[in-house]
Amino acid sequence: MLKTIVQLDRSVFYSVNNQWSNGLFDAVMPFIRNQYTWVPLYLFLLVFVFINFRSKFWWWLLFALATFALTDLLSAQVVKELVQRPRPCVDVVAAQSVRMLIPCSYSYSFVSSHASNHFGLAVFLFASMKHLSKAWIWLLLWAALVSFAQVYVGAHFPLDVLGGAVLGCFIGHNTARIFNKQFGGLQLT
Repeated sequence: MLKTIVQLDRSVFYSVNNQWSNGLFDAVMPFIRNQYTWVPLYLFLLVFVFINFRSKFWWWLLFALATFALTDLLSAQVVKELVQRPRPCVDVVAAQSVRMLIPCSYSYSFVSSHASNHFGLAVFLFASMKHLSKAWIWLLLWAALVSFAQVYVGAHFPLDVLGGAVLGCFIGHNTARIFNKQFGGLQLT
């Protein structure tokens, strides 16, 4: 069963990383998965929350930072060290056909910290701001796009980003639940 799952994972990776390749994605996906690309988004959210919710801003910021810290710590220092799955560029089977659009990282692959961090923040932001508008669902699409980019550039297998997404969603949901319970979430009055 596990062998079949790993083979399917490699097959989907090959499709995304090789068969779906095109000039536009080759140029855009490394940019999308770069954490510095999203600094304007982070600044916008900070300013938006500060201007509209000053009384809750520092607590919200603390919970957002805690979400990021938990997703990053658990993905990079706990799960990756327990599972020790090689990245596609190091995997003995996948390495033969991987198209690396970024330098190969020799750290472990499962779970994707990018996926965990982005889904954790997206779910925390969505859940803590859900009273404002359902339009915040775009945050989940943003996290999914960053995760897809991780597979496209050759950094992770699809199950790595799926595992990271699940971990991030779990953490983001729980930090938002605690924030909402203690501070009532962010609501415009």
